[in-house]
Amino acid sequence: MLQTATTQATVGQSVRGLAPWQCKRALELLLEHLDEGIDVSTVANACALSRSDFSRKFKVSTGDSPQAWLRRQRVEKAKRLLAEARLPLAEIGLECGFCDQAHFCRIFTRMEGITPLSWRRLAG
Repeated sequence: MLQTATTQATVGQSVRGLAPWQCKRALELLLEHLDEGIDVSTVANACALSRSDFSRKFKVSTGDSPQAWLRRQRVEKAKRLLAEARLPLAEIGLECGFCDQAHFCRIFTRMEGITPLSWRRLAG
C-alpha cells in the first residue's frame, strides 16, 4: 500500500507539462523547421531540458510526442496544399517535409484513412 502511494506521488510529480514559454518556444521551433525537420535534442536544449524530460513534458502538454505532433502538422499543411494548389503529390510531400512521395502517401493515408489523391478529389 505504501509502495503504491509512493509510486503515485512520484508519477504525479513527473507528469507536469512544459512551462508556457517552453511550449511556445518548442512549437515555434518545430513549425519553423516543418519542411526539413529538427532534432528533438535541439528543441529540448532551447527549452533548457534534457531530451527525455522534454519529450515527456511535451506529450503531457500537447497529447502527442514531438515526432507525432510534427507529423500531424505536416499532414495538415499537405491538406491545405492539396486543396489550394495543383502541385504534384511528390512536390507537396517534399514541401511538407516527407522523404518522398511514397512516404508522404503512406503517412497521409495512415492518418487520414484516405490517399492524398482521393482527399484532393473530395476537397476539390
